[in-house]
Amino acid sequence: MVIASIDLKSGHVVQLKNCAELKLQRDDADELMARFDRYGEVAVIDVDAAMGNCAADGTTANTAVLRRLLRAGNVRVGGGIRSVQRAVELISFGAEKVIIGSAAWKKNPSVHDSPLNTELLDALVKAVGKERIIIAVDARNGNIAVNGWTETIAVPFLDGARAAERYCSELLFTCVEKEGCMAGSDMEAIIQLRNAVSCRVVAAGGVQSLDEIVSLQKINCDVQLGMALYTGAVSLADSFAACLDWEKTPLVPVIAQDTHGTVLMLGYASREALRKTEETGLLTFFSRTRNALWTKGETSGHTLSVVRLRADCDRDTILATVVPHGGVCHTGSYSCFTGAPDAPSTMGRLFDIIAERCAHPSPGSYTATLDDVRVREKIMEEAEEVCSAATREEVVWEAADILYFLNVLLYKEGVSWKAVYDELDRRHKAR
Repeated sequence: MVIASIDLKSGHVVQLKNCAELKLQRDDADELMARFDRYGEVAVIDVDAAMGNCAADGTTANTAVLRRLLRAGNVRVGGGIRSVQRAVELISFGAEKVIIGSAAWKKNPSVHDSPLNTELLDALVKAVGKERIIIAVDARNGNIAVNGWTETIAVPFLDGARAAERYCSELLFTCVEKEGCMAGSDMEAIIQLRNAVSCRVVAAGGVQSLDEIVSLQKINCDVQLGMALYTGAVSLADSFAACLDWEKTPLVPVIAQDTHGTVLMLGYASREALRKTEETGLLTFFSRTRNALWTKGETSGHTLSVVRLRADCDRDTILATVVPHGGVCHTGSYSCFTGAPDAPSTMGRLFDIIAERCAHPSPGSYTATLDDVRVREKIMEEAEEVCSAATREEVVWEAADILYFLNVLLYKEGVSWKAVYDELDRRHKAR
């Protein structure tokens, strides 16, 4: 699959040729993340950190933007990660994986010694797990490039890759000479690397066309794209569709779920259906009954607005996260897998209901009468009652009350449940 890249330098989104010449600069990182996350993982790279342009506390001009992006999608992060503490911090802030570059390699390895900084890598594996680690195998003139690609060490990239595999779940391979040049990738080197290791391989540098992406996919290599996306040479939507295993099936199963994780329905998509989904933003299938494209809700109005699409590990099934507008099933049920007319109760659903009632209060709405002072008073009152509850039924009743008022407070303070869950996740991973 394709991984879109957001490179940050001096607080801007940039694209550099050979990590030196500025070819593109823009200031819409959040919008790019929203667009890129729709079709897969996103790599966020702090170029300043990679080049050592850091303040005494380790921050860079990109830190604020970087932290904001880490919770906005399925993000892997790289650039200047030189310590276990930094890796743990980035994961606790939302990164799914960390990319270890120069710090993974010894500066002057001897011929008979490992080229890797095994002390750091052993500590990283112990702290965050091998599955969260990506090691960058950057090659210039066939050797490992380090320090923002400004230097090389006397280690052939294939030897380095074989040694690095034991410490990571995947390798990110970049041919430095090709980076940002839009002149095609070094396919021969990538094939050699793919044959040398068994872990996941992501190729970067110079990829310029959809055909090239498909060719890399066929040898079981994923692609990290930068310049080709920003210049419009390659469409992320087309890349997503092209990387699916159409040889296995002419119609790919699509599982639709709401943003709270409830499974809504199963349908099937052709290439044309995916293309229409991209054009309209509404989930479109290929109806086997009608033998034609079918946008869900085109007659009932109960459409499914697409938030993101994800392919499974075999590239033959899609998970679509959607916002449903009305009941999904033709029977009137919220989901095709239940008979209930409404979505199941969750904190997210309760929050959405409260938000709607506060924004558009109906006559006699109790929720709309709760001002900032009163809602805090009710939380303190309900907290006391839940603590003094004598039976299981009383605990359930009072807990429901306190969760209701807590949701009202969160809405009034502009805090989502996702932000609360993110903080709990940060605490768990920062232990």
